[in-house]
Amino acid sequence: MDHAAHVEAIAEHGYTIVENAIEPGLVDALADGIDRLERYLAVEPAPNSFEGHHTLRVYNLLAYDDVWQQVPVHPGILPIVEGVLDPGCLVSTLSSIDILPGETAQPIHADDQLLPIPKPHPPIVCNTMWALTDFTEANGATRVVPGSHRYDHDPDYGAHYDTVAAEMPRGSVLIWNGSLWHGGGANTTGDRRIGIAMNYCAGFIRQQENQQLGLSREKVASFSPRLRQLVGYSVYNMLVGHINKRTPEQLLLPKAGDDAAAGRIVWDAI
Repeated sequence: MDHAAHVEAIAEHGYTIVENAIEPGLVDALADGIDRLERYLAVEPAPNSFEGHHTLRVYNLLAYDDVWQQVPVHPGILPIVEGVLDPGCLVSTLSSIDILPGETAQPIHADDQLLPIPKPHPPIVCNTMWALTDFTEANGATRVVPGSHRYDHDPDYGAHYDTVAAEMPRGSVLIWNGSLWHGGGANTTGDRRIGIAMNYCAGFIRQQENQQLGLSREKVASFSPRLRQLVGYSVYNMLVGHINKRTPEQLLLPKAGDDAAAGRIVWDAI
């Protein structure tokens, strides 16, 4: 499937799977990075049913090793996300989800259900799950309710719903509309199910993780121009997010923000 076909599948079913999208070397590097961070941060499961009593999570991954900078801008995935949202989309959160043996199924939910907007509505959140191990029904593959992105309500927390396991081989990526009902599956195997949650939001929506405070100015200066835009050092539609008609990039990273066109405000075009 090409990018447009995946965007169409998301519009119709609420999700798509891009099989073997990520090069094996990058998958290995990301998996190694998770292992290092879990040890370094001494990560423990969270004491709540949503994050999981047998699941390890590391948030704000862009603040750590440089390898994470390749994830938001991956050429096999970002164009699909841009097709669902638009090129002004932002990084909402980048985290790891390591489902350990014995984990129960996560409650079914929609990623945009805390936003006070009537449903159904145009996509404002588009999220992805990168498979760093094979995802199977037995080891906790993400479970989805196809077509639920068109529902006019959100799921009841903890209620049972008929779902489909989004099984996919290592190196594949699940992409879905943020209104889609879904949840992590139960891991009944003896192995870990390791994934990367690379989540995006529309440029006019507040990001789940505060990227501007969560990342140092020095760290952002090392990012590529596109990644700086994605974490929020940009202006949406030539208006939203400006500071006295200048972009955050121009104010905080002068050397990186010399492009005058990048800071042009909509009023200048009238």
